[in-house]
Amino acid sequence: MQGWPILPLSFRFIAWLSMALAAGVPANAQQAAAPIQFELQRLPFQLDSSQSAAKNVPETMAGGVAVFDYNGDGRPDIYFTNGADIATLKKSSMKYANRLFRNDGNGKFTDVTEQAGVAGTGFDVGVAAGDYDNDGHPDLFVAGVHGNTLYHNNGNGTFTEVTRKAGLDKVNDPEFGPLWAVAAVWVDVNNDGLLDLFVVNYLQWEYSPQPKCIVEKVAEYCHPRYYKGQPNQLFLNQGDGTFKDVSKEWGVREHVGKGMGAAMADYDLDGRPDLFVTNDAEYNFLFHNTGNRFEEVAFPANVALAEDAAFISGMGADFRDVNNDGMPDIGYVALKSQTFPLYLNTGKGDFTEATSPSGMRVLSLGMSGFGAAFVDFDNDGWKDLIVTRGEVTSVYPPGNAFAQPNSVFRNLGASGKWAAYTAEAGFTDTTVARHRGCAAADFDGDGRMDVVATSLDRPAELWMNHSPHAGHWLAVTLTGVKSNRDGIGARIKVTTKAGTQYNHQTSSTCYASSSLGPVHFGLGEETKVLKVEIQWPSGMVQSLENVDADQVLKVMEPAPARR
Repeated sequence: MQGWPILPLSFRFIAWLSMALAAGVPANAQQAAAPIQFELQRLPFQLDSSQSAAKNVPETMAGGVAVFDYNGDGRPDIYFTNGADIATLKKSSMKYANRLFRNDGNGKFTDVTEQAGVAGTGFDVGVAAGDYDNDGHPDLFVAGVHGNTLYHNNGNGTFTEVTRKAGLDKVNDPEFGPLWAVAAVWVDVNNDGLLDLFVVNYLQWEYSPQPKCIVEKVAEYCHPRYYKGQPNQLFLNQGDGTFKDVSKEWGVREHVGKGMGAAMADYDLDGRPDLFVTNDAEYNFLFHNTGNRFEEVAFPANVALAEDAAFISGMGADFRDVNNDGMPDIGYVALKSQTFPLYLNTGKGDFTEATSPSGMRVLSLGMSGFGAAFVDFDNDGWKDLIVTRGEVTSVYPPGNAFAQPNSVFRNLGASGKWAAYTAEAGFTDTTVARHRGCAAADFDGDGRMDVVATSLDRPAELWMNHSPHAGHWLAVTLTGVKSNRDGIGARIKVTTKAGTQYNHQTSSTCYASSSLGPVHFGLGEETKVLKVEIQWPSGMVQSLENVDADQVLKVMEPAPARR
């Protein structure tokens, strides 16, 4: 397995395998320019995970980023998580500070970390944005190594750290030791109008000043097999600013894994949100929501393993309808030689893997991915896939091949096929890095979705979408009334003369990251939407007809009828 060193394969054989796989990947459509094109804009932030000669595993796992409108001005802002001193897990220097950048428009961003009060104190990995108290101001949950943080948005440009007050400060598990959280999902599991919190935990790890794994006389990050796993957690929102740990009661705690990514969707359309979790070199989890408990159904649903029935290093994931049949599908990424699995929802409670038939297997075999997000970048009505790429390791394979450019996979529509673009889309060799998190938003308001990405020890990347022939678009901003205020879990159906497509509101995507904003639809050549239908988490269905394209459509859930 590339990326995570496996003992005792020889260095020479792994290097040969890497080159052979890379040579077998087609030249990504061999076009001078892709239909999807990005232009790089650097941001004044550099992720520092305190990498050391001892190769402690958290050093290579940092890098979540959130996009959300923290001040309500209609422009998406950016929040980066950051590492800490690996020995103490404390932010002993300002170089480790998490950073919040306010979007001032016109491509300008201002660092407002200090005044907002969100610099953090520990070794932070993931972040999830969501309005947990329904006050109209999105809050932040930051997932970290042996410590998590909840920031309450005060609505005046500042945040208050309320972790202990909210009951989210207990991370020392009596059975599994200090918990290491990588990601989190805001989701209303019981549809009571309050966002609950699902936390993805990784490995039982403790700091070592000396390397634990040596490969070809070189210190390396240990493969996950050398560590025990941890269970994920579910916290129910009590409606008073506090959360209750119901991991055991809801059937989550009994499933121990090595979680790296999580995504949310109602895959069987029963009105209850479900959760997909990628595990690193373990079986994936699919938690089916029965109303008051989750049942883990990854094997019967055919998403526990990739098509080779081998463990792969599951990283970031997304859970959305990619073939416009109304059923949420699953895509996630892994390391070189493992493929980027794609599962299509059959509509019968399970999935069929389409990695090979779609062409994704051949396109991705030579790549290592960390983040994955389905977004329609060329506005043709079909969701594309952005992948942030990079190896786990810092010395494997030789020749700096551990650093990679990002790639975008264009959805070719009804054919079910994909085309991969790297340099053609703007991701040239000058941008190679060990990329990690990503989030998508329309940062400049031109109707084309842009991407922000992180990487280890490199400046953050803001990829502005300049696709030359992008179609028309519609962005839907939801305000829940009986449902949670963000409308997380709401399912949206958009119908034009060209056809129908679906999406849903969720803030969890990519790797350890969060995108909370309008739900985006590409419309191709259509300038009018015949019908927008919203199924709210409350069960209410709302319809709007004859909607103009190329706008941000603000929709408030109708208030429940009085009895």
